Amino acid sequence: MTRSRSVFDPAGIEFRLDEIEAQISRPDFWDNPENNTPVLKERSRLTERLNQYKEIKTRLEDNDELLDMAMDENDQSVVKEIEKEVKKTDKELHKFSLKLMLNDDDDSCSAIMSINAGAGGTEAQDWVEMLMRMYLRWCESRDYPTEIIDLQPGDEAGIKSVTFSVKGEYAFGYLKTENGVHRLVRISPFNANGKRQTSFASVFVYPEIEKEISVDIEDKDLRVDVFRASGAGGQHVNKTSSAVRITHIPTGIVAQCQQQKSQHRNKEIAMNVLKSRLYQIEKQKQEQKLQEIHEGKDEIAWGNQIRSYILHPYQMIKDHRTNHETGNTQAVLDGSLDDFIESALFSDAV
Repeated sequence: MTRSRSVFDPAGIEFRLDEIEAQISRPDFWDNPENNTPVLKERSRLTERLNQYKEIKTRLEDNDELLDMAMDENDQSVVKEIEKEVKKTDKELHKFSLKLMLNDDDDSCSAIMSINAGAGGTEAQDWVEMLMRMYLRWCESRDYPTEIIDLQPGDEAGIKSVTFSVKGEYAFGYLKTENGVHRLVRISPFNANGKRQTSFASVFVYPEIEKEISVDIEDKDLRVDVFRASGAGGQHVNKTSSAVRITHIPTGIVAQCQQQKSQHRNKEIAMNVLKSRLYQIEKQKQEQKLQEIHEGKDEIAWGNQIRSYILHPYQMIKDHRTNHETGNTQAVLDGSLDDFIESALFSDAV
């Protein structure tokens, strides 16, 4: 258990749980449900992790004792069974260690992900569509429900930009590792001469704000525009001005939604996206990283990529932050991202 103990303090967790129980036992604790919800969530999270730790620790200790007894009696059948159990426990320990990396306040939240085309024209817009498919497949594998919030189709093919929500516990904690520029190298299907093309797309992930988190937005700071949604001719979305674009004037942040038939519903979703982005900016201000999250975003072009997806002249996907790489490019593009996400989380913890 030394690997987990290095980032997990059972005694400290138990002390914090005692503090929470004392807080909950106060007569006035239940007077304000909005304020006590985060405390109850913290208690639930800490209790779950402490119980997981104790369960794994007990299983390892039991396996050690049984192994000693089996070795003394030279019972190879029992030894093999214990080896199977140890491998199973090791997998549980890996999952537990990974969850310990998700300790930031927002890590347990659902997420809002935006993907935007960079340098590369139509090729880059096709790359956005490929990335969207990759992330949606990853979400599907984890049973994370998704919903398209806004999608701007490309002029000829692909997608200029897309924003979608990812619902589920720790969705933001996992997907925040995907923030940055993603580079694609391949033979372009849009080039008649079959030339190799390099394209770029940016990925930005925000925590979806939960109800108990308050973000004050004054009406005077908002500009709300309604317009007809883009899409195939004859659809309902093209006949009415149901799409909504909300601009937060002080920051210049724009959030829009056109996927629903109801203007009211589109406005509600766009406001949720806006609140999430404003909340993230406020958090980054506290950490003195506002420039990085808003005005100082890297250019979506060569030299700023966090990961390269090379499909020609050889097959390889490499993360430039962790040096993790694989030659199974199709599996990754089909949503097998766990190894890249995990390597990024463990790298940040070092």
